[in-house]
Amino acid sequence: MKEQSNIPTTKVERAGKFVSTGLKVGTNYIKHYTRKLIDPSTTKDALHQDNAADIYDTLSNLKGSALKVAQMLSMDKGMLPKAYTEKFAMSQYSAPPLSGPLVVNTFMKTLGKSPSQLYDTFDMKASNAASIGQVHKASKDGRQLAVKIQYPGVANSVKSDLRIVKPFAIRIVGMNEVDMDKYFEEIESKLLEETDYHLELRRSMDLSAASSHIPNLVFPVYYPELSSDRIITMDWLEGAHLKEFLETNPSQEIKNKIGQALWDFYQFQVHSLKQVHADPHPGNFLMRADGTIGIFDFGCVKEIPNDFYVNYFLLIDKEVLKDEKRRHEIYTNLEMIHPTDSPKEIEFFSGLFQHMIDLLTLPFTVPSFDFGNEEYFNEIYAYMDELYNMKEIRESKVARGSRHSLYINRTYFGLYSILSDLKANIITDPARIAQLQG
Repeated sequence: MKEQSNIPTTKVERAGKFVSTGLKVGTNYIKHYTRKLIDPSTTKDALHQDNAADIYDTLSNLKGSALKVAQMLSMDKGMLPKAYTEKFAMSQYSAPPLSGPLVVNTFMKTLGKSPSQLYDTFDMKASNAASIGQVHKASKDGRQLAVKIQYPGVANSVKSDLRIVKPFAIRIVGMNEVDMDKYFEEIESKLLEETDYHLELRRSMDLSAASSHIPNLVFPVYYPELSSDRIITMDWLEGAHLKEFLETNPSQEIKNKIGQALWDFYQFQVHSLKQVHADPHPGNFLMRADGTIGIFDFGCVKEIPNDFYVNYFLLIDKEVLKDEKRRHEIYTNLEMIHPTDSPKEIEFFSGLFQHMIDLLTLPFTVPSFDFGNEEYFNEIYAYMDELYNMKEIRESKVARGSRHSLYINRTYFGLYSILSDLKANIITDPARIAQLQG
Protein backbone atom coordinates (compact mmCIF):
# COMPACT_ATOMS: atom_id res chain seq x y z
CA MET A 1 0.00 0.00 0.00
CA LYS A 2 1.29 3.47 -0.91
CA GLU A 3 2.59 5.48 2.05
CA GLN A 4 1.68 9.09 2.82
CA SER A 5 4.49 11.60 3.11
CA ASN A 6 2.20 14.31 4.52
CA ILE A 7 -1.28 14.85 5.95
CA PRO A 8 -3.31 18.05 5.41
CA THR A 9 -3.46 19.65 8.85
CA THR A 10 -4.77 23.21 8.36
CA LYS A 11 -8.48 24.00 8.25
CA VAL A 12 -8.15 25.42 4.73
CA GLU A 13 -6.31 22.35 3.40
CA ARG A 14 -8.79 19.91 4.92
CA ALA A 15 -11.85 21.90 3.83
CA GLY A 16 -10.39 22.05 0.32
CA LYS A 17 -10.16 18.25 0.23
CA PHE A 18 -13.84 17.96 1.16
CA VAL A 19 -14.83 20.42 -1.57
CA SER A 20 -12.79 18.65 -4.26
CA THR A 21 -14.37 15.34 -3.25
CA GLY A 22 -17.81 16.88 -3.58
CA LEU A 23 -16.94 17.90 -7.14
CA LYS A 24 -15.80 14.34 -7.93
CA VAL A 25 -19.06 12.92 -6.58
CA GLY A 26 -20.99 15.40 -8.73
CA THR A 27 -19.04 14.24 -11.80
CA ASN A 28 -19.84 10.62 -10.92
CA TYR A 29 -23.57 11.45 -10.97
CA ILE A 30 -23.23 13.05 -14.42
CA LYS A 31 -21.44 9.92 -15.68
CA HIS A 32 -24.15 7.73 -14.15
CA TYR A 33 -27.04 9.56 -15.80
CA THR A 34 -25.16 9.62 -19.12
CA ARG A 35 -24.75 5.83 -18.93
CA LYS A 36 -28.42 5.51 -18.00
CA LEU A 37 -29.49 7.45 -21.12
CA ILE A 38 -27.52 4.99 -23.25
CA ASP A 39 -28.64 1.94 -21.26
CA PRO A 40 -31.88 2.42 -19.20
CA SER A 41 -31.21 -0.84 -17.33
CA THR A 42 -28.10 0.69 -15.68
CA THR A 43 -28.30 0.45 -11.87
CA LYS A 44 -26.76 2.66 -9.21
CA ASP A 45 -24.24 -0.03 -8.20
CA ALA A 46 -21.43 1.47 -10.30
CA LEU A 47 -22.31 4.98 -9.03
CA HIS A 48 -22.10 3.81 -5.41
CA GLN A 49 -18.76 2.11 -6.08
CA ASP A 50 -17.29 5.22 -7.72
CA ASN A 51 -18.56 7.52 -4.98
CA ALA A 52 -17.40 5.19 -2.21
CA ALA A 53 -13.92 4.96 -3.74
CA ASP A 54 -13.57 8.75 -4.14
CA ILE A 55 -14.92 9.57 -0.68
CA TYR A 56 -12.80 6.90 1.00
CA ASP A 57 -9.69 8.05 -0.87
CA THR A 58 -10.15 11.55 0.54
CA LEU A 59 -11.05 10.48 4.07
CA SER A 60 -8.20 7.97 4.30
CA ASN A 61 -5.71 10.68 3.35
CA LEU A 62 -7.19 13.19 5.80
CA LYS A 63 -7.13 10.62 8.65
CA GLY A 64 -8.48 11.66 12.06
CA SER A 65 -12.14 12.36 12.79
CA ALA A 66 -13.04 12.47 9.08
CA LEU A 67 -11.94 8.86 8.64
CA LYS A 68 -13.37 7.91 12.04
CA VAL A 69 -16.85 8.89 10.82
CA ALA A 70 -16.44 6.49 7.90
CA GLN A 71 -15.35 3.79 10.32
CA MET A 72 -18.46 4.33 12.44
CA LEU A 73 -20.72 4.22 9.36
CA SER A 74 -19.13 0.97 8.16
CA MET A 75 -20.39 -0.76 11.33
CA ASP A 76 -24.04 0.00 10.54
CA LYS A 77 -24.95 -2.46 7.80
CA GLY A 78 -28.38 -0.93 7.27
CA MET A 79 -27.41 2.73 6.92
CA LEU A 80 -25.45 2.83 3.65
CA PRO A 81 -25.35 0.90 0.36
CA LYS A 82 -23.07 -2.13 0.46
CA ALA A 83 -20.38 -0.45 -1.69
CA TYR A 84 -19.90 2.20 1.00
CA THR A 85 -19.85 -0.12 4.01
CA GLU A 86 -17.35 -2.45 2.33
CA LYS A 87 -15.03 0.40 1.31
CA PHE A 88 -15.37 2.29 4.59
CA ALA A 89 -14.67 -0.90 6.55
CA MET A 90 -11.08 -0.63 5.28
CA SER A 91 -10.67 2.31 7.69
CA GLN A 92 -10.74 -0.19 10.56
CA TYR A 93 -7.19 -1.37 9.84
CA SER A 94 -6.22 -0.76 6.20
CA ALA A 95 -5.86 2.99 5.64
CA PRO A 96 -2.73 4.31 3.84
CA PRO A 97 0.14 4.48 6.39
CA LEU A 98 2.52 7.35 7.15
CA SER A 99 5.97 7.36 5.60
CA GLY A 100 9.12 6.56 7.62
CA PRO A 101 10.35 10.16 8.02
CA LEU A 102 7.04 11.24 9.58
CA VAL A 103 7.22 8.29 11.98
CA VAL A 104 10.76 9.17 13.09
CA ASN A 105 9.77 12.82 13.44
CA THR A 106 6.95 11.86 15.84
CA PHE A 107 9.39 9.93 18.05
CA MET A 108 11.93 12.75 18.12
CA LYS A 109 9.27 15.33 19.01
CA THR A 110 7.56 13.34 21.78
CA LEU A 111 10.17 10.98 23.24
CA GLY A 112 13.37 12.76 22.21
CA LYS A 113 14.85 9.63 20.62
CA SER A 114 14.51 7.74 17.35
CA PRO A 115 12.90 4.27 17.19
CA SER A 116 16.35 2.67 16.73
CA GLN A 117 17.49 4.26 20.01
CA LEU A 118 14.44 3.05 21.96
CA TYR A 119 13.91 -0.50 20.63
CA ASP A 120 16.16 -3.39 19.68
CA THR A 121 14.28 -3.65 16.38
CA PHE A 122 11.63 -1.47 14.78
CA ASP A 123 9.85 -2.19 11.49
CA MET A 124 9.46 1.11 9.66
CA LYS A 125 6.69 -0.39 7.57
CA ALA A 126 3.34 -0.12 9.39
CA SER A 127 1.58 -3.41 10.16
CA ASN A 128 -1.81 -1.70 9.95
CA ALA A 129 -3.16 1.82 9.75
CA ALA A 130 -6.57 3.08 10.87
CA SER A 131 -8.28 6.42 11.48
CA ILE A 132 -6.37 7.94 14.41
CA GLY A 133 -3.03 6.14 14.21
CA GLN A 134 -1.00 3.27 12.80
CA VAL A 135 0.84 0.33 14.37
CA HIS A 136 4.45 -0.82 13.91
CA LYS A 137 6.06 -4.02 15.08
CA ALA A 138 9.12 -3.72 17.33
CA SER A 139 11.08 -5.71 19.90
CA LYS A 140 12.97 -4.99 23.10
CA ASP A 141 14.63 -7.30 25.62
CA GLY A 142 13.17 -10.36 23.91
CA ARG A 143 9.57 -9.09 23.91
CA GLN A 144 7.61 -8.55 20.70
CA LEU A 145 5.96 -5.14 20.81
CA ALA A 146 3.24 -3.17 19.03
CA VAL A 147 3.89 0.56 18.77
CA LYS A 148 0.87 2.75 18.05
CA ILE A 149 1.66 6.16 16.56
CA GLN A 150 -0.87 9.00 16.26
CA TYR A 151 -1.09 10.86 12.97
CA PRO A 152 0.08 14.50 13.06
CA GLY A 153 -2.60 17.18 13.33
CA VAL A 154 -5.37 14.76 14.36
CA ALA A 155 -6.20 16.40 17.69
CA ASN A 156 -6.24 19.91 16.22
CA SER A 157 -8.57 18.99 13.34
CA VAL A 158 -11.41 17.32 15.29
CA LYS A 159 -13.51 20.45 15.77
CA SER A 160 -13.02 21.80 12.25
CA ASP A 161 -13.68 18.41 10.60
CA LEU A 162 -16.94 17.97 12.50
CA ARG A 163 -18.06 21.47 11.50
CA ILE A 164 -17.62 20.45 7.86
CA VAL A 165 -19.38 17.09 8.33
CA LYS A 166 -22.23 18.49 10.44
CA PRO A 167 -24.35 20.10 7.67
CA PHE A 168 -24.31 16.88 5.65
CA ALA A 169 -25.36 14.84 8.69
CA ILE A 170 -28.19 17.25 9.51
CA ARG A 171 -29.41 17.05 5.92
CA ILE A 172 -29.34 13.26 5.94
CA VAL A 173 -31.27 12.79 9.20
CA GLY A 174 -33.55 15.78 8.59
CA MET A 175 -33.24 17.42 12.00
CA ASN A 176 -32.50 20.99 12.95
CA GLU A 177 -29.09 22.05 14.18
CA VAL A 178 -30.14 22.71 17.78
CA ASP A 179 -31.53 19.19 18.24
CA MET A 180 -28.40 17.64 16.73
CA ASP A 181 -26.00 19.67 18.87
CA LYS A 182 -26.10 17.28 21.83
CA TYR A 183 -25.02 14.37 19.63
CA PHE A 184 -22.22 16.32 17.98
CA GLU A 185 -21.01 17.47 21.39
CA GLU A 186 -20.88 13.81 22.47
CA ILE A 187 -19.03 12.76 19.30
CA GLU A 188 -16.58 15.64 19.62
CA SER A 189 -15.81 14.83 23.25
CA LYS A 190 -15.15 11.17 22.40
CA LEU A 191 -12.97 12.00 19.40
CA LEU A 192 -10.91 14.43 21.49
CA GLU A 193 -10.48 11.72 24.14
CA GLU A 194 -9.25 9.33 21.45
CA THR A 195 -6.43 11.75 20.60
CA ASP A 196 -5.32 11.86 24.27
CA TYR A 197 -2.88 8.94 24.39
CA HIS A 198 -2.06 9.56 28.05
CA LEU A 199 -5.74 8.98 28.86
CA GLU A 200 -5.91 5.96 26.56
CA LEU A 201 -2.84 4.40 28.17
CA ARG A 202 -4.32 4.80 31.65
CA ARG A 203 -7.69 3.41 30.61
CA SER A 204 -6.07 0.52 28.73
CA MET A 205 -4.14 -0.55 31.81
CA ASP A 206 -7.07 -0.08 34.22
CA LEU A 207 -9.79 -1.77 32.14
CA SER A 208 -7.51 -4.63 31.06
CA ALA A 209 -6.63 -5.36 34.69
CA ALA A 210 -10.28 -5.14 35.80
CA SER A 211 -11.42 -7.56 33.04
CA SER A 212 -8.50 -9.99 33.12
CA HIS A 213 -10.46 -12.64 35.08
CA ILE A 214 -12.94 -13.19 32.21
CA PRO A 215 -12.19 -16.49 30.43
CA ASN A 216 -10.59 -16.49 26.96
CA LEU A 217 -9.69 -12.80 26.90
CA VAL A 218 -6.09 -11.75 26.24
CA PHE A 219 -4.80 -8.23 26.91
CA PRO A 220 -1.38 -6.79 26.11
CA VAL A 221 1.01 -5.43 28.73
CA TYR A 222 1.53 -1.67 28.29
CA TYR A 223 4.83 0.22 28.67
CA PRO A 224 4.42 3.82 29.95
CA GLU A 225 8.20 4.45 29.71
CA LEU A 226 7.99 3.86 25.94
CA SER A 227 4.81 5.88 25.49
CA SER A 228 4.00 9.57 25.06
CA ASP A 229 1.12 11.87 24.12
CA ARG A 230 1.29 10.47 20.57
CA ILE A 231 2.84 7.01 21.05
CA ILE A 232 1.66 3.92 22.95
CA THR A 233 3.85 0.83 23.28
CA MET A 234 2.31 -2.51 24.23
CA ASP A 235 2.88 -6.22 23.76
CA TRP A 236 2.34 -7.57 20.27
CA LEU A 237 -0.71 -9.85 20.18
CA GLU A 238 -0.99 -12.67 17.67
CA GLY A 239 -4.29 -13.38 15.95
CA ALA A 240 -6.44 -12.47 12.96
CA HIS A 241 -9.07 -9.81 12.40
CA LEU A 242 -12.63 -11.07 12.00
CA LYS A 243 -12.72 -11.31 8.18
CA GLU A 244 -9.38 -13.15 7.94
CA PHE A 245 -10.28 -15.34 10.92
CA LEU A 246 -13.52 -16.50 9.30
CA GLU A 247 -11.63 -17.31 6.10
CA THR A 248 -9.75 -20.01 8.06
CA ASN A 249 -13.08 -21.85 8.53
CA PRO A 250 -12.95 -22.17 12.33
CA SER A 251 -15.35 -24.61 13.96
CA GLN A 252 -18.64 -23.33 15.36
CA GLU A 253 -17.44 -24.38 18.81
CA ILE A 254 -14.46 -22.02 18.54
CA LYS A 255 -16.65 -19.20 17.20
CA ASN A 256 -19.09 -19.71 20.09
CA LYS A 257 -16.20 -19.59 22.54
CA ILE A 258 -14.99 -16.25 21.15
CA GLY A 259 -18.55 -14.91 21.01
CA GLN A 260 -19.11 -15.82 24.65
CA ALA A 261 -15.90 -14.10 25.69
CA LEU A 262 -16.96 -10.91 23.88
CA TRP A 263 -20.46 -10.97 25.38
CA ASP A 264 -19.06 -11.50 28.87
CA PHE A 265 -16.48 -8.73 28.38
CA TYR A 266 -19.10 -6.15 27.42
CA GLN A 267 -21.64 -7.19 30.02
CA PHE A 268 -19.03 -7.03 32.77
CA GLN A 269 -17.86 -3.56 31.74
CA VAL A 270 -21.36 -2.10 31.45
CA HIS A 271 -22.83 -3.58 34.61
CA SER A 272 -19.81 -3.77 36.91
CA LEU A 273 -17.48 -0.97 35.80
CA LYS A 274 -20.11 1.46 34.41
CA GLN A 275 -17.66 2.26 31.63
CA VAL A 276 -17.21 0.41 28.38
CA HIS A 277 -14.87 -0.08 25.41
CA ALA A 278 -17.20 1.78 23.02
CA ASP A 279 -15.43 1.04 19.73
CA PRO A 280 -16.32 -2.59 18.98
CA HIS A 281 -15.26 -2.72 15.34
CA PRO A 282 -13.35 -5.78 14.04
CA GLY A 283 -10.06 -3.89 13.82
CA ASN A 284 -9.82 -3.79 17.62
CA PHE A 285 -9.93 -7.57 18.11
CA LEU A 286 -7.58 -10.41 17.23
CA MET A 287 -9.18 -13.85 17.10
CA ARG A 288 -7.28 -17.10 17.55
CA ALA A 289 -7.69 -20.74 16.60
CA ASP A 290 -7.85 -21.80 20.27
CA GLY A 291 -10.97 -19.69 20.94
CA THR A 292 -9.23 -16.83 22.73
CA ILE A 293 -9.47 -13.21 21.64
CA GLY A 294 -7.00 -10.36 22.02
CA ILE A 295 -8.48 -6.95 22.92
CA PHE A 296 -6.77 -3.58 22.68
CA ASP A 297 -7.40 0.08 21.78
CA PHE A 298 -9.26 1.63 24.71
CA GLY A 299 -9.17 5.07 23.10
CA CYS A 300 -12.97 5.30 22.96
CA VAL A 301 -14.42 4.54 26.40
CA LYS A 302 -17.92 5.61 27.39
CA GLU A 303 -18.46 6.31 31.08
CA ILE A 304 -22.10 5.56 31.94
CA PRO A 305 -23.94 7.95 34.33
CA ASN A 306 -25.92 6.04 36.94
CA ASP A 307 -29.30 7.63 36.22
CA PHE A 308 -28.95 6.79 32.52
CA TYR A 309 -27.81 3.26 33.36
CA VAL A 310 -30.84 2.62 35.60
CA ASN A 311 -33.38 3.85 33.05
CA TYR A 312 -31.65 2.26 30.05
CA PHE A 313 -31.66 -1.23 31.52
CA LEU A 314 -35.20 -0.93 32.82
CA LEU A 315 -36.05 -1.27 29.11
CA ILE A 316 -35.15 -4.96 29.44
CA ASP A 317 -37.69 -5.52 32.23
CA LYS A 318 -40.90 -6.48 30.44
CA GLU A 319 -42.93 -6.37 33.66
CA VAL A 320 -41.93 -2.75 34.28
CA LEU A 321 -42.79 -1.77 30.70
CA LYS A 322 -46.29 -3.22 31.06
CA ASP A 323 -47.05 -0.30 33.38
CA GLU A 324 -47.94 2.48 30.92
CA LYS A 325 -47.26 5.29 33.39
CA ARG A 326 -43.87 3.84 34.38
CA ARG A 327 -42.97 3.23 30.74
CA HIS A 328 -43.80 6.83 29.84
CA GLU A 329 -41.60 8.01 32.72
CA ILE A 330 -38.64 5.88 31.51
CA TYR A 331 -39.07 7.05 27.91
CA THR A 332 -39.12 10.66 29.12
CA ASN A 333 -36.02 10.19 31.28
CA LEU A 334 -34.19 8.76 28.26
CA GLU A 335 -35.42 11.68 26.08
CA MET A 336 -37.26 9.31 23.75
CA ILE A 337 -40.48 11.16 24.56
CA HIS A 338 -40.41 14.94 24.92
CA PRO A 339 -42.48 17.29 27.13
CA THR A 340 -43.61 19.13 23.98
CA ASP A 341 -45.07 15.94 22.41
CA SER A 342 -48.82 15.87 21.88
CA PRO A 343 -50.85 12.91 23.22
CA LYS A 344 -51.01 11.59 19.65
CA GLU A 345 -47.22 11.81 19.25
CA ILE A 346 -46.67 10.13 22.62
CA GLU A 347 -48.90 7.23 21.62
CA PHE A 348 -47.29 6.94 18.17
CA PHE A 349 -43.64 7.03 19.27
CA SER A 350 -44.24 4.90 22.35
CA GLY A 351 -45.61 2.16 20.13
CA LEU A 352 -42.62 2.36 17.79
CA PHE A 353 -40.14 2.31 20.65
CA GLN A 354 -41.85 -0.60 22.35
CA HIS A 355 -41.58 -2.80 19.25
CA MET A 356 -37.97 -1.76 18.63
CA ILE A 357 -37.04 -2.48 22.25
CA ASP A 358 -38.73 -5.88 22.13
CA LEU A 359 -36.59 -6.74 19.10
CA LEU A 360 -33.24 -5.37 20.24
CA THR A 361 -33.38 -6.56 23.85
CA LEU A 362 -34.46 -10.12 23.03
CA PRO A 363 -30.97 -11.61 23.67
CA PHE A 364 -31.00 -10.11 27.19
CA THR A 365 -34.30 -11.78 28.13
CA VAL A 366 -33.52 -15.43 27.36
CA PRO A 367 -31.06 -17.95 28.86
CA SER A 368 -29.16 -18.32 25.56
CA PHE A 369 -29.26 -16.77 22.12
CA ASP A 370 -28.24 -17.82 18.62
CA PHE A 371 -26.77 -14.79 16.84
CA GLY A 372 -26.58 -16.93 13.72
CA ASN A 373 -30.37 -16.60 13.42
CA GLU A 374 -30.63 -14.65 10.15
CA GLU A 375 -34.41 -14.21 10.52
CA TYR A 376 -33.82 -12.21 13.70
CA PHE A 377 -31.45 -9.76 12.01
CA ASN A 378 -33.58 -9.57 8.87
CA GLU A 379 -36.52 -8.58 11.05
CA ILE A 380 -34.42 -5.85 12.70
CA TYR A 381 -33.19 -4.48 9.35
CA ALA A 382 -36.71 -4.59 7.88
CA TYR A 383 -38.11 -2.68 10.87
CA MET A 384 -35.31 -0.09 10.73
CA ASP A 385 -36.03 0.38 7.03
CA GLU A 386 -39.74 0.76 7.81
CA LEU A 387 -38.97 3.42 10.43
CA TYR A 388 -36.67 5.29 8.05
CA ASN A 389 -39.44 5.55 5.47
CA MET A 390 -42.18 6.63 7.88
CA LYS A 391 -43.44 10.11 7.10
CA GLU A 392 -44.01 10.92 10.79
CA ILE A 393 -40.36 10.15 11.61
CA ARG A 394 -38.92 11.94 8.58
CA GLU A 395 -40.95 15.05 9.39
CA SER A 396 -40.17 14.99 13.12
CA LYS A 397 -37.69 17.74 13.96
CA VAL A 398 -36.97 16.51 17.48
CA ALA A 399 -33.90 14.40 18.27
CA ARG A 400 -35.08 11.40 20.28
CA GLY A 401 -32.71 9.75 22.72
CA SER A 402 -30.23 10.89 25.35
CA ARG A 403 -26.73 11.87 24.21
CA HIS A 404 -25.50 8.96 26.35
CA SER A 405 -27.47 6.49 24.24
CA LEU A 406 -25.38 7.35 21.16
CA TYR A 407 -22.27 5.40 22.16
CA ILE A 408 -24.05 2.77 24.24
CA ASN A 409 -26.31 1.89 21.30
CA ARG A 410 -23.29 1.96 19.00
CA THR A 411 -21.48 -0.42 21.34
CA TYR A 412 -24.28 -2.97 21.32
CA PHE A 413 -24.88 -2.65 17.56
CA GLY A 414 -21.17 -3.28 16.99
CA LEU A 415 -21.20 -6.25 19.35
CA TYR A 416 -24.32 -7.71 17.71
CA SER A 417 -22.70 -7.32 14.28
CA ILE A 418 -19.57 -9.27 15.28
CA LEU A 419 -21.61 -11.97 17.02
CA SER A 420 -23.79 -12.23 13.91
CA ASP A 421 -20.73 -12.69 11.67
CA LEU A 422 -19.48 -15.39 14.05
CA LYS A 423 -22.96 -16.94 14.13
CA ALA A 424 -22.26 -17.35 17.82
CA ASN A 425 -24.67 -19.30 20.02
CA ILE A 426 -23.97 -18.13 23.56
CA ILE A 427 -25.27 -17.95 27.14
CA THR A 428 -27.00 -14.61 27.68
CA ASP A 429 -28.76 -15.40 30.98
CA PRO A 430 -28.79 -12.21 33.12
CA ALA A 431 -27.67 -14.35 36.08
CA ARG A 432 -24.31 -14.68 34.31
CA ILE A 433 -23.57 -11.02 35.11
CA ALA A 434 -23.46 -11.87 38.82
CA GLN A 435 -21.07 -14.73 38.07
CA LEU A 436 -18.76 -12.41 36.14
CA GLN A 437 -18.72 -9.98 39.04
CA GLY A 438 -17.33 -12.82 41.13
